[in-house]
Amino acid sequence: MARRKNTLDQSELAIMTKDTKSYVSTFEEAIELFVKDCELRNLRPFTIQYYLNEFKAFLNLLSSQGIDISNLKPFNVTEEHIKENVILFMKNYKGNRVVSINTRLRALRSLFNFLYKHKHISQNPMQNTKLLKDRKRIIPTFNKEQLNKLFRQPDLTTFTGVRDYTIMLLMLETGIRVNELAGLSLNDIRWEDHLVCIRNAKSYRERLVPIQNEMKKQLKKYIAIRGYVESEALFVTVDGTRLTRRGIQQRIIKYGRMSQIEGVRCSCHTFRHTFAKLSVQQGANIFELQAILGHTSMEIVKTYVNLFGTDVRESHKKFSPLKVLDQHTKKRMF
Repeated sequence: MARRKNTLDQSELAIMTKDTKSYVSTFEEAIELFVKDCELRNLRPFTIQYYLNEFKAFLNLLSSQGIDISNLKPFNVTEEHIKENVILFMKNYKGNRVVSINTRLRALRSLFNFLYKHKHISQNPMQNTKLLKDRKRIIPTFNKEQLNKLFRQPDLTTFTGVRDYTIMLLMLETGIRVNELAGLSLNDIRWEDHLVCIRNAKSYRERLVPIQNEMKKQLKKYIAIRGYVESEALFVTVDGTRLTRRGIQQRIIKYGRMSQIEGVRCSCHTFRHTFAKLSVQQGANIFELQAILGHTSMEIVKTYVNLFGTDVRESHKKFSPLKVLDQHTKKRMF
């Protein structure tokens, strides 16, 4: 074999001098690449829209602080930007709640992790940034009086009233998420098995949720009144189109205002929490609850059981430390 030349030729020199970096030059380009990756991973449109909303809010936040975002490159964003211009600004100047700040941080973490992983940036500003600690709050639920007030609000002499009444019953019966409910179709009801098949699940796992005779009867009444429409959607508008997630939320908010419920936010998710509370109080165990609610993690389910389970309360009657006090002391107390 002939001995090679030690001096590099022009083509070999070009390899050495070629810029191998693939840094994105604008946030618009960075976001476009990130969204494309989300679509390849088949993330839900709702999730992608959440990211887009948070990225837009992030850039507006920087702009409101006098930062020229037109000249700010993704690879120039530093840890200080995140801590000073996002966390501290949102907390101290905007007065945002911890949950809102963490929502923004989660979106930014996903974006910058993606950019760093694919070598579009050389340093990840989110690498050492953790979510803010927040106090665990009591999960809001409806009490019996509030539920009865709510169910008295729909006008059962109208199609929308019957539909909304049926929707509220189904949310209370199954703990279904609003996005899952909006995605239900007629053939998702398995009448003979007393089941509803939830396909549009957050976890991408279909699940079967039981319903009882009272719920079945109401669904049959609603479907008879619904009649034939071109859409296969279970819940439809007066125009025969699928009732959207936002449409359902607005109806529940409306009934909350009409019933003048105080002390708890009237929302679809409060129905879900209420289902969990009442189920635990009626004896549902942690595994049954997880299967029906469709949680991939036990953590939230454990929270429901710990908060609403009757075992601890009943046991506390036996081991209450107040029992050590004598009658004379108790009289002073009570």
